[in-house]
Amino acid sequence: MTLTVVVGGFFGDEGKGKIVSYLALKDKIDVAVRTGSVNAGHTVVFQGKTIKLRMIPSAFVYDKCRLLIGPGANVNPKIFLKEVEALKVHDRVGLDAQCSIIEEKHIVRDRTDEHLAKKIGSTGQGVGPAIEDRVRRVAKLAKDVEELKPYITDVPYEVNKALDEGKKVLLEGTQGLFLSLYHGTYPYVTSRDTSAAAVCSEVGVGPRRVDEVIVVFKAYVTRVGGGPLEGELPMEEAKRRGWLEIATVTGRIRRAAPFNFKMAKRAVMINSATQIALTKMDVLFPECKGVREYDELSREAKEFIERIEKETGVKVTLIGTGADVFDIIDRRGEFMRR
Repeated sequence: MTLTVVVGGFFGDEGKGKIVSYLALKDKIDVAVRTGSVNAGHTVVFQGKTIKLRMIPSAFVYDKCRLLIGPGANVNPKIFLKEVEALKVHDRVGLDAQCSIIEEKHIVRDRTDEHLAKKIGSTGQGVGPAIEDRVRRVAKLAKDVEELKPYITDVPYEVNKALDEGKKVLLEGTQGLFLSLYHGTYPYVTSRDTSAAAVCSEVGVGPRRVDEVIVVFKAYVTRVGGGPLEGELPMEEAKRRGWLEIATVTGRIRRAAPFNFKMAKRAVMINSATQIALTKMDVLFPECKGVREYDELSREAKEFIERIEKETGVKVTLIGTGADVFDIIDRRGEFMRR
């Protein structure tokens, strides 16, 4: 069996979609499971197309991969069905009967709540209020929604059976560690835990089944909404450096700061990371754009990577050097644990 968990190490927007889609194609992943909700978007650039997702796992690019949404997820049926139709994955997608449902009333509550909308900077997608209803045990579940019935399955059973059969399974977390309800910059956090342990819990697999935990970092730090951001750059400086980005879900400008080694070390610790994936190296070091061999990186880029490895104690095995799914330096063969 091989079970890999992919999670974000900062505040989300680290490029998990790119890493997951690469792994799906390169490793021929059999089953991919996404957790979280629609307040987190993942972007995949594949075959010249840019695809932005909020529900379907980024592993959809591999056409033999079973695509699942775990029971801990909160589903907006309209968004889920729209993505299923757009990607034409009707025959290989499933969501657990226990997924809770985001209804219109949750979106209204989210967008009109003074604390969430103004102070915290919620995405306004209804996730927090929907989770609140789930905690109160009054939420509607996926099994109660007629339109979702063709896709209902038992995700924990499917995942554990796949592992028993020696198949390759990948769990795709959303957002980043420092948006965790427990480990993040509270109260400027999301409505759930975003750590690797929580991803496993939301899917329904125990910790002994995990083989690899890949924590994804961007070569600089960005966050959307309120909350602290150490070393935050003025917008003009972020723009000058090419770090000015637009959030996938909200369309808001992401605040930016240099790579934070202290936070990276903590993210590695809390997630029990076995590998690090580093994205947007081509933005920090333009001379590295499109490079797919480690030896072809500039000296400065290598020194940056080596410092990350020294500070965290974990090897950087995947290095993103461009937007395309295959703009990756894959060093996993050099650092196999087994």
